[in-house]
Formats: sequence, structure tokens, C-alpha cells
Amino acid sequence: MRAAIVAIGSELLGTERLDTNSLRLTAALDRHGVELRKKAVLGDSEEEIAAEIKSLLTRVDLVLVTGGLGPTADDVTRQGVAAALGRGLSLDPEVLSGIEQRFRAYARRMPEVNRRQAEVIDGAVVLPNGSGTAPGLRLDLRQAGGDAAIFLFPGVPHELEEMIAAQLEPWLAARSGGIARQSVTLKIAGLPESVVEEQIASAYEEFGRESITILAGAGEIKLIATAAGPEAERAVLLAAMEERLAALAGDTVYTRNADDTLEKVVGDLLRQAGATVATAESCTGGLLAQRLTGIAGSSDYFLGGVVTYTHAEKTRLLGVPAELLAEHGAVSEPVARAMAAGACRAFGTAYGAGITGVAGPGGGSAEKPVGTVHIALASADGRMAHRRYRFPGDRERVRWFASQLALEMLRRLLLGNPGSVEALWK
Repeated sequence: MRAAIVAIGSELLGTERLDTNSLRLTAALDRHGVELRKKAVLGDSEEEIAAEIKSLLTRVDLVLVTGGLGPTADDVTRQGVAAALGRGLSLDPEVLSGIEQRFRAYARRMPEVNRRQAEVIDGAVVLPNGSGTAPGLRLDLRQAGGDAAIFLFPGVPHELEEMIAAQLEPWLAARSGGIARQSVTLKIAGLPESVVEEQIASAYEEFGRESITILAGAGEIKLIATAAGPEAERAVLLAAMEERLAALAGDTVYTRNADDTLEKVVGDLLRQAGATVATAESCTGGLLAQRLTGIAGSSDYFLGGVVTYTHAEKTRLLGVPAELLAEHGAVSEPVARAMAAGACRAFGTAYGAGITGVAGPGGGSAEKPVGTVHIALASADGRMAHRRYRFPGDRERVRWFASQLALEMLRRLLLGNPGSVEALWK
């Protein structure tokens, strides 16, 4: 099959909203070996939608459309697609009843405008939406060039994800013979892309450069290995690539699960060790604590944190000596160490993490330029670890990098691998 994706919404043409739905749909197509020919973003214009659909149906077999199925006047996806196909729209009583029941379940009256969401293009198959009021639609077409199909999905990301799994994937599987391509992802934190490239370069020669992708993000690298072909051959090749990449990258790999975050991995390690942690943050403003507590069940290992933005509060809440602050300044190794030890002591945890730095855009100096961050870890038995970093980017990026590297330091500590831990503890 050849496919196209169309994201609809005038907000996507501006600067405040990014189309991420196309990425989810692309992944589903890729798994089933469907060739993606085009992606388009359109505003809420019935005429533009109709013209684009007409044009695409001359070149592709499958069109996936997201957005524009809401109840407001600017939601005109149904109208545009109906116009492209020369079909009418009619109110579906069963769909309307389902929408009304959803509102009643939340003890709310259905506004009259929501009736628009029960309008169905003539001949369309209604696709249930278990998380929202806008059902999807599928139109099966017969054309001179062969069969074609159009899917209309809501634009709300979590609704789309559920409908991809429930509606699109089974439809694709029935036509593609099942999964045609698979990938595995290994995640690495705290290393530059070039360093990771050097580590795994020999795998290119073994498996082919086109089979392995290095994807760089903020404080994180993804190694993605992809295999195609019959299921049995694909599984063997994928397993071989995964093991080889893991061996080359070593303990810099924090997970082989694409859905895992670094904070989840750290949380799992803390739980397994029966250990607890507390945080003391300055420039990150509680971001490290937020990430740790964003994981369900984090109360098992996270006891608390403090944000100390002034010298006085560092002394009052964490016991950082005033003379230490006067001599070295807040952005320094001694203060980061004292903050980590203070958090560990104040909350009675096995570990404490301290972060202090200059996130910018102002406040830097020749000695301590913007992006300078000190991260320290302390243990209840008196051990200390410290790293000084200089992170690039704006304030938000510096703060994120700092929280990411603090988590990576804690992960390495918890691994219990002497090669990882001894390099940290001083």
C-alpha cells in the first residue's frame, strides 16, 4: 500500500501547536510495511480539505486524516471529505445516542452543537472512540486504480492512540499479512551523539548502516535497530542487533524498552534496592523532584525535596554553612555537596541529590558562565559524588539537562557496577 497522512487544524499552521499525531500514524504504517508518500498539514478549510483528498486519491491507496471532528463551527473535516467524494452527510441516531450517554455518565447536559459529531458521511463505517465524543469514520472506496480507503480520526492524541490500536492496526494487519518491520530501542543518557557513534560503529559493518539509527535528544540518545522480512528471520536478526548494540554501549544503556523514561528506571532501581532518596534543588526549581514523583508508586522511594533559591534558605533548610557559601558562592562544588548531604540528613534517606547552577539567561560570569551546573550525590554512610557540567541552550534546556544528568548519576550509583560507581564516588 501507498499512504498519505493529513493533519487538520489551523492551529497546526501557527507556532503554538505541533502535529505529533502524524508520528504515531507513521509508526503504525511502518510496522506493516506501508509506504508513506506524503504528509500534509491543512487549516480548517472545507475547500482545502476537499482539494487535498481529491488529489491524494489519485496517488495513494490509503489516506489517514486526523483532526477537525469536534463540535465547533471550525471542525469541517467531515464536510470537506464528503465534498471530495461527492457524498452527503446525515445524522446517525445510534452515534448521537452514544454521545448523549457519554455526557450523562459525567452528569452533564450535552450542548446542542455536539450533534454535529453524530453526522456520518454516506456509506462510512463508524469507528468507536472509547475516550472521546468524536467517533472516527472509515470510507472504503473502489477506484479505477484499485481499492482505496480513508480513515478519519479525532485529533486528541490519547484518543488517536487508542483508535490506532483498536481500529487501524487490525485493518492494516488483515491487508499486510501482519507486522512487516520491527524495531528495538536502546536508550542512553548523558553522552554526546558522537561518543555513542564511536562506541557502536562496528555494528554498522555487521548489520548495515541503514538498519541502525542514532537519534539525539536533550540529554538522551536513542539507538534504534530495525529489521524487516519474515517473522522468524526478523526476530533472529533483531535480537542479534539488540545484543550487539548493548554489548558495545555497555552500561551506558539505561533501558531497552522504548517506553521507559530515565526516572522510571531510577525508581525501579531504588525500589529493588529498598533505598530512598531526597532532593535539594536550586537552578532546577524542583524539576528533579517532579520527574521522580511523576512515576506511579514513587512514594516507595521518594521522601521529599526542597527548593532553596537563596543563601539563607540553603543554610536554614539544608544546613549549608554560611561561610561555605561566602567563600565559594552558591554555584560551586562544595555547596552542591553540602546540599546533597543536607537533603539526605533532613529526610533521613539513603541518598540525597543536590543541584545548583546558572540556568540563565543572565547571572553568568567568566568563572561561572551560563549553563554551569554542579550536581552532587550523598549517601547516608558519608560517601559523596560530584560532577560539574556546562550545558548548552536556553534556561529550559539547561534545567532539563541538569535533571537528566542527576538521574543518570543516581542510576549508575544504584547499578552496583564497580566500573560505573567508582568513577563517581570521591
